[in-house]
Amino acid sequence: MLARTSTGEVTDSRRESRNNAIKVVLAMALVMWLAEIFDAVASNDLDRYGIQPRDADGLVGIPASPFLHSGFDHLISNTVPFLILGCVIALNGLLRVLAVTAIVALVGGLGTWLVAPGDTIHIGASGIVFGYATYLIVRGVFDRSALELALGVIVALVLGGTLLTGLVPHTGISWQGHLFGALGGIVAARVLAPKRPAAAGRPASL
Repeated sequence: MLARTSTGEVTDSRRESRNNAIKVVLAMALVMWLAEIFDAVASNDLDRYGIQPRDADGLVGIPASPFLHSGFDHLISNTVPFLILGCVIALNGLLRVLAVTAIVALVGGLGTWLVAPGDTIHIGASGIVFGYATYLIVRGVFDRSALELALGVIVALVLGGTLLTGLVPHTGISWQGHLFGALGGIVAARVLAPKRPAAAGRPASL
């Protein structure tokens, strides 16, 4: 049997999920700062845990690299958009922000590991930022939501130039991380889109 919940209880549950999601985004940013403070004291000893392409030991960088940065300027430039975009995604709840982050990190990290030049180390949360941005830009297409489409247009207008510039190869910049992070955001938007019922008279796909 299923127990019905009141509208108030559902609203409280959603509010709690949103609050917890925002706390997770804030906690991830805090870990980035704590890691960079420790790294500054340890003379960049943590940077070696970034993504090292096609090196089995470098696979640890897929989950670790978003929390590692090359200095406080690099960290600050990533923290602000990470917090803003992450909190917007967090409005859809804890599971959503966790799922988007996991998909972006996996696609972005694995893609970088596979195609970036050897003997390089890739660090920074910009891949996650690119993934968050493209997720917000395209999710309205998959969700068929006018509100989300409008939000996507705003994100594209504000960050479009930065996104395009970040995909241009520059020495010392992981454009591969940006590219595959952005692809990860598109994958997340597609995978997490609500399932639509099959059209009448047509069999549903298994």
